[in-house]
Amino acid sequence: MAALAPQVDPHRIEVTLRSISALFNSLDPSPFRDKDLDAEAEAFIVSWAQEYPMEEPLLLRIHLQEAPAEDPTEMVREAVRNYFTYRGEFTKLEFRHLMKQGRTSLIIGITFLAVCLLVEIYLLPKTGGHFLELVRESLTIAGWVAMWRPMQIYFYDWWPLRRRGRIYAKLSRMPVEVVLKHK
Repeated sequence: MAALAPQVDPHRIEVTLRSISALFNSLDPSPFRDKDLDAEAEAFIVSWAQEYPMEEPLLLRIHLQEAPAEDPTEMVREAVRNYFTYRGEFTKLEFRHLMKQGRTSLIIGITFLAVCLLVEIYLLPKTGGHFLELVRESLTIAGWVAMWRPMQIYFYDWWPLRRRGRIYAKLSRMPVEVVLKHK
């Protein structure tokens, strides 16, 4: 019989607000369940989520100084879930766009590199002094510089997007609690 893994207490992200409306972007006319989070609130939540290991659970606890007329917990839970789900989907689109840009850049870079090398090999004489040597070296360098952008995309630019997407997915599933502060 397999042993159950020990339950890990979630890491708490604690946010204190005057009212629940401070959690949301005041310029967004959507209903609360579909509103964007305030940029500072989102940055705060995401920065704390990044501090914890990806495999460990999170809990968002929102402390309110002003009590609303009705219990906002379910509405806030749904709004946070909707917002981070949307941000995760948007990040997937950004990733697909980046990969498409990488493919296009790679085709352009390889084509330009091939043209530069073909010109160097077949159109320039092997001897001819320092000027031709400079032209040959310049073509080689220019061809490899054309490969910079695809290398940048495929070596470095994709993984921060993937990590951000995983963080948004994790935040879209985290439990949310709303606690009223007593004065």
